Amino acid sequence: MKKILLLILPLALMLAGCAEFLNIRPEGTATSEGMDYTNPENIIKPVSAAYAQLRSYNCSAFPFIGCLEVTSDDADKGSTPEDGASMKELQTFTYGASNELILAQWTGWYDMVSAANNVLDQMETFKKNLKSEENLATVEQCIGDAKFIRAYAYFYLVRMWGNIPLIDKTMTASDLASLKQKTPAEIYAFIESDLQDAINRLPASWPRMYISRANKYTAMAYLAKVSLYQGKYDQAANLCDQLIASGKYSLMPSFRYVFSMEGENCAESVFEIESSTLGKTTGDAAYSEYAYHQGPRNNTPANMQGWGFCVPSDALIAFLTERGDTERMATTLLYSGTKTPEGDEIAATCPNPVYNGKVYTPSFYNKWNNNGYGYDHNLRAMRYSEVLLMYAEALARGAQPGALSGYTAQTALDMVRARVGLEPVEATVNNILDERRAELALEEDRFLDLIRTGLATEYLGGLGYQEGKNNLFPIPATQLQLNTNLKQNPNYL
Repeated sequence: MKKILLLILPLALMLAGCAEFLNIRPEGTATSEGMDYTNPENIIKPVSAAYAQLRSYNCSAFPFIGCLEVTSDDADKGSTPEDGASMKELQTFTYGASNELILAQWTGWYDMVSAANNVLDQMETFKKNLKSEENLATVEQCIGDAKFIRAYAYFYLVRMWGNIPLIDKTMTASDLASLKQKTPAEIYAFIESDLQDAINRLPASWPRMYISRANKYTAMAYLAKVSLYQGKYDQAANLCDQLIASGKYSLMPSFRYVFSMEGENCAESVFEIESSTLGKTTGDAAYSEYAYHQGPRNNTPANMQGWGFCVPSDALIAFLTERGDTERMATTLLYSGTKTPEGDEIAATCPNPVYNGKVYTPSFYNKWNNNGYGYDHNLRAMRYSEVLLMYAEALARGAQPGALSGYTAQTALDMVRARVGLEPVEATVNNILDERRAELALEEDRFLDLIRTGLATEYLGGLGYQEGKNNLFPIPATQLQLNTNLKQNPNYL
């Protein structure tokens, strides 16, 4: 399978070195040195670097699955008992401000903000040097990319930490160190503004060579989700209605196909974070380790093993079993001691009885020289099934049905269930939330969803979760030292 990615490797690598959001070089310098602003071919380069940040270790790999999946009731730490102490703290809610994975997420999302701000700065310079209508149109589209990427990062930041600094332009290190926190309401208003701007600037679709870029409907779907998190149900329903009526997306007949290598960027994909070895076995590449960190541990052959973290919990397995959710189980649960339809053995001697099947990557794709399990597997960040479920939930919570699609909450819920062979159930809020859990299991949605819906204590209290504390993560201790204006979240030392 050959992948086409928006990729400029040297620029991606230049951005990868940010370690502390308050201790990085001044923004706007990452890709400007040596840039020829009179060459229209260079317009895309800062955007490429910003998209590269999405697949970084800090944003979309080990820290990501730890903070946003292992904290849920759907996943356990996995691996071996002695491995991953920081991940264990997340599973048991014993983490504090020094947890390295929480710090990695904080710096990763702010590095993404920095990359987006860099794009915006560079586009202003291109505007001054390239005056043709075609070039200016390209610049405007790239501004749309940057606004989407920045909103994407802030959406995670505000949900994970609440009151956070807002960086919306180039700043010096001293500027960064003097920032004060904004309220969630202020951050959400900023996110909405960026996403609306992205909707206005981005095209409805891209040529195949730019398949990894967000389009206007991607931004629309995320604005719907942002609206749902704020209780703006009419707005969420309206946006989903427009997206449904566009006819751009559809559910694939096979749930398993959606997570296969062949199913990447299919008609159900609203946004994916691309990962690729670029068909090589060594050297510079553009892969994420999202799938690798969840691959079966100690499996054979070597290219069929990963770190074995973030494994399906007994609670998730029981939930899916009780629902008779056999088609989703066949995809989501990858059991040790079995053989996949593609012929790969998952050894019975693997230390965990079950692994995340949604990141399963057949051995014939894993050709990297140090095994490379899942290096070519995309992270499915937003799927059309979630758009349908957001629409159904918004309507079930009182929003008016959309005039464009003609769908009701029942219509949308029935479609998602029918695809996996389940009979209709009444489109109540509880049934829709259960469907979200089943459909999006192990996709880093459940933990934040429980907090959003006020159900975290009910489902996570027995695991150590404390309301009024663990509904937000602690601001990393290093950041408090770098900026004394920052106030720690409640109940953390």
